[in-house]
Amino acid sequence: MDNSDGPATVQRPIISAVAIATKIPAQPHEGDALTKVISIANQKGGVGKTTCSINLGGALAERGYRVLCVDMDPQANLTVGLGVSLSDVHQSMADVLSEDRVSLDDVVRATQTDGLSVAPATLELASTEVELFTAIGREMVLRDALAGWAERQFDVIIIDSPPTLGLLTINSLVASNRVIIPVQTQYYAIKGLTALIKVINTIKIKLNHDLEVLGLLPTFFDGRTVLAREMLENLRQLGDHRVFNTMIKQTVKLGEAPLTGKPVTEYATASAAARAFRDLAQEVIELG
Repeated sequence: MDNSDGPATVQRPIISAVAIATKIPAQPHEGDALTKVISIANQKGGVGKTTCSINLGGALAERGYRVLCVDMDPQANLTVGLGVSLSDVHQSMADVLSEDRVSLDDVVRATQTDGLSVAPATLELASTEVELFTAIGREMVLRDALAGWAERQFDVIIIDSPPTLGLLTINSLVASNRVIIPVQTQYYAIKGLTALIKVINTIKIKLNHDLEVLGLLPTFFDGRTVLAREMLENLRQLGDHRVFNTMIKQTVKLGEAPLTGKPVTEYATASAAARAFRDLAQEVIELG
């Protein structure tokens, strides 16, 4: 991704209509950014960030896109959810972001899903975040790591951010040109949006002019309850940002999929959860 100043280019969807029909990635237009980098971010835990990262990645890979999921959470749930055993991880995002600056291509590994790769995390990422506080250009380290090799190898990069507003999340947002915010349809989850939006706006003004909120994604939605319906309506009435039409519901298959190390689109391809993430991928494609 090129963040330098230059002639404005027309934003186009990630995948053209022809590519959607044939499930073959469209060739990038001259002057377009080759790779879309999408952060999945919310400082509140348990809202479905990792679930969204894995399964949106799986749905896009199913269409033929080359997808990289980057685990920026020391809990490493995305890494495990994509079938990587932490005992087998000898170099991780902690090494990429550390003073040693290990190359990203030394860390990335293929998953069991065609077209889907992962840059794994370990608990060491937490101590790396502490080290970043004294680093020059500390907000730009991930952006620099993704530049070059990753942009040539992948069409879409999805970053799973930790449940904080610390340097790991800031690095994720500075490296991205889009952000999806998963929001549980519960009172406290919606209330916490203000702080996150403020951080995103500050980063857009000061560090990354290309950053845009792609949308708010309702998660763990249960349409049988009055509260969930009311919270969804409140989310839509916030007015500042788009709310995805797709709503992610908690299902048995969605809960089982991480145990297999595969996205739900591959584990339970005909399930309601798989259809939901295909719908989300379609919305992401159309929004660009």
